[in-house]
Amino acid sequence: MNRSALQNVHSGIASLQPYQPGKPIEEVARELGLTDIVKLASNENPMSPGVGVREAIAGELASLSRYPDGNGFVLKRALEKHLGVQSQQLTLGNGSNDVLDLVARVAIEPGYEAVVAEHSFVVYRLAVTSAGGRLIEVPAKNYGADLEAMAAAITDRTRVIFLANPNNPTGTWVEHDELVAFLDQVPSSVWVVLDEAYAEYSELPNYPRALELLENYSNLIVTRTFSKIYGLASLRVGYGISSPIFADMLNRARQPFNLSSIALAGAAAALDDDEYVAASVAMNREGMQQMTAGLDALGLSYIPSLGNFVSVEFKQDAASIYEGLLRQGVIVRPIAVYGLPRHLRVSIGLPAENNRFLEALAGVIG
Repeated sequence: MNRSALQNVHSGIASLQPYQPGKPIEEVARELGLTDIVKLASNENPMSPGVGVREAIAGELASLSRYPDGNGFVLKRALEKHLGVQSQQLTLGNGSNDVLDLVARVAIEPGYEAVVAEHSFVVYRLAVTSAGGRLIEVPAKNYGADLEAMAAAITDRTRVIFLANPNNPTGTWVEHDELVAFLDQVPSSVWVVLDEAYAEYSELPNYPRALELLENYSNLIVTRTFSKIYGLASLRVGYGISSPIFADMLNRARQPFNLSSIALAGAAAALDDDEYVAASVAMNREGMQQMTAGLDALGLSYIPSLGNFVSVEFKQDAASIYEGLLRQGVIVRPIAVYGLPRHLRVSIGLPAENNRFLEALAGVIG
């Protein structure tokens, strides 16, 4: 292409690398001619959604020619009941990534900044740069967020702080008291986005009670998703909870009909399936124990994780190990793009899938 055709393209976007999702099973099958493949690359819930969710989705099939409810009334009402918040505080997104992007577009203008921790979710960079902002990356502390350093990085150009808890891909987390102390240091004019995509997996007694904090910190925004604990990754449903004033701003920027009728119905039904959520938490707890015990037996180090994944460290660049696992039909996630070239992130799967990974890994590393 003639480079002059790109002269009017946003320079920040031109410099970005596209987001790289976990390699699809179908792609590995085509490339390597394999038929027995295990995917532990995208932090998906390995359990299929319950009957109630599938019935709710099926009930929408006859109305596919109609636009969905652009305001998501039924899902918002279900979230009100489930979370104890008001519908005016809610912003629905096509996955929580959509809400993160909305926050950047609403809060950031060219010349302004967002603060993140090193090894943070790459979508923060994509969102901030696309909005014309500058990303300030604060060095990590034991692979996690150094809240003191992040607070010190705030300037009069700072508009937003993105904090994932637990963080993807490291699985590191902050506890309630740490978060409160941090929020007390942040000026009320700076928005703090607490990305809780994996929050429901936590069983820690001092995990942040984020929704309680919204009352005292009007600059706090909490984002969550139905892609993880609720097993609805393909439907792309996320949401933000914030002050009604900021939610109004987000909803002004939100694209119309950003959620399908199928997604809205499936998500609303998922909130009623407490048994599925409890089973998912238990399976993840047991799977994490299985996975870490296996890694211990192999003499490998890993980052303690509060999510449904664990990042494993090797004594060399992990790219060759990743390729070796692919040839064994096991898909995991290289995370060099996060500044961790010697790590691979592995999702917690079904017991047989976890075993398959551990056996394949033992063979690859010799």
